[in-house]
Order: sequence, then structure tokens, then C-alpha cells
Amino acid sequence: MPELSKDQLAALTAECVAISERAGHAILDVYNTAFDVTHKDDESPLTQADVAAHQIILQGLSTLEPEMPMISEESNPPVYSIRSSWPRYWLIDPLDGTREFVKRNGEFTVNIALIEGHNPIIGVVHAPVTGETWYASDGNGAWKQQRGEAAHSIESRQKKQDEPLIIIKSRSHPGERLQAFLDRVGPHDSFPLGSSLKMCSIAEGNADLYPRLGLTSEWDTAAAHCVLREAGGEITDTDMKPLQYNTKDSLLNPEFFACSRDTRDWSQYLPD
Repeated sequence: MPELSKDQLAALTAECVAISERAGHAILDVYNTAFDVTHKDDESPLTQADVAAHQIILQGLSTLEPEMPMISEESNPPVYSIRSSWPRYWLIDPLDGTREFVKRNGEFTVNIALIEGHNPIIGVVHAPVTGETWYASDGNGAWKQQRGEAAHSIESRQKKQDEPLIIIKSRSHPGERLQAFLDRVGPHDSFPLGSSLKMCSIAEGNADLYPRLGLTSEWDTAAAHCVLREAGGEITDTDMKPLQYNTKDSLLNPEFFACSRDTRDWSQYLPD
């Protein structure tokens, strides 16, 4: 499969932005009703909005790249022996933050990523309630577009010595292990946020770190990972190695740190 040029990546990214916005409109159509909530086998919630967004994205991407494989949270992924041979594939979370959707706090997103090898080379994150979209592609930088406005480039921040460390916490997944980590980090400011908005917030310079000391899936992080990386940040595992995708049977991520340009070894603060 030939390498994609920067111009080809940019064109594909623009198409993905449009698809994510269509999915976002479908999500809002459900959000504004008295929707039903069911639960999957792992007890995670599922709504009509998840299903509607999934169908719109799959249809849009299939039209865009008919031969490209896809993995979505709302589909059954093939076994690793099959997907390990894929040079590229779409990795999708049609509605990231369904718990936040159910709570009606607006902190949920549409995530679309293109993975090449083991790395995201396109990432689009759309927030339906606010109309904000963060997007990036390999070598083209990271961008944010607000509803009705032109896109502008974004960069993660390099914390100055006299500035407080700012940490984002998961709104729906606190825990004793995270609290122990925060205690060991020392003085800091923090705020909670839902879905992949956490990584996007770091990408645009609002925070320094999001420690995730618990389970997530690869579709939860891939799109925002591309945005954060192009903005100068990174997502690493707890050995401080960049997070990779499609490397094993499971599609679960290890524990990770999403961080800005602050390159310290965050693993030193992990509880024993």
C-alpha cells in the first residue's frame, strides 16, 4: 500500500471532519429526547445515539475508502491474526463518553482515527454539544475549529517553572490508585473532564497531564492521540514508551499518561 502524502492526509482528514459532524447531528437528535439506555456485556451503557453515529460513520468511511478495514466500538473486531496484517485501518468510537451522554453534561465526543502500522496518522475529535472539532494528521499539525469559525492551529504547553502543574482527572473513573498518584505528584491544580476531551484540552495548552490508571480501549484514545502528538504532546504507557495500536489480541490499552511538552518521568509517582 503506497504511503499517503501530507496533502492526501489533509484531504482525508477534512472528509473525516465532515463525517464526524454528521454523526454529531445524529447524536444530538437522540440527546434531545427521552432516550432509552441499555447495557453491554461489560455493563457499559449503550444508547440509540451510539448506534446511529456508528452507522453514519461506517457508511461515510466506506464511501470514502471502500477497501479500508474498520474497527468500531459498536462492531465485533476480527481476531488479531487477521487484523495484524492490516497496513492501515480506521479506528472509531462513534460516541466516546456515553456515561457523560447519559448524564447530559455535554462531555462526549465522536472519535475517528486512521491507524498506519501501530500509530494514528489521522485523528478527528468532534464535540456535538459545543460544535468544537479538534483534528490532526501526520506532519500537518493540530487544529481546532469552533462552530462557524475558521480553524486555528493548537499547541500543547511547556509549563514554566513558576506555573502550577495542571492535571486533568477522569470525571467518571476516579479511584484510590489515581488519588495515591496525585498525592505523590505533590502540589497541583486539577479539574475533571469526560471522554477524549481530556487529551484535546492538553493539546490546546489547558493542562499538562492526564494520568489514566485503569482500563480503556484503543478506540478511546487513537483520534485524540494523533491530535495531541501533532500538538507537541504524547501518550505513553507507564514505562514512558509511546502508546501503540493493534499489537496484541486484546484491544485494551495499558495504563497511560497523556502529557504536554513536560517530559518528566511520570512513572516515578506511581504508587507501589
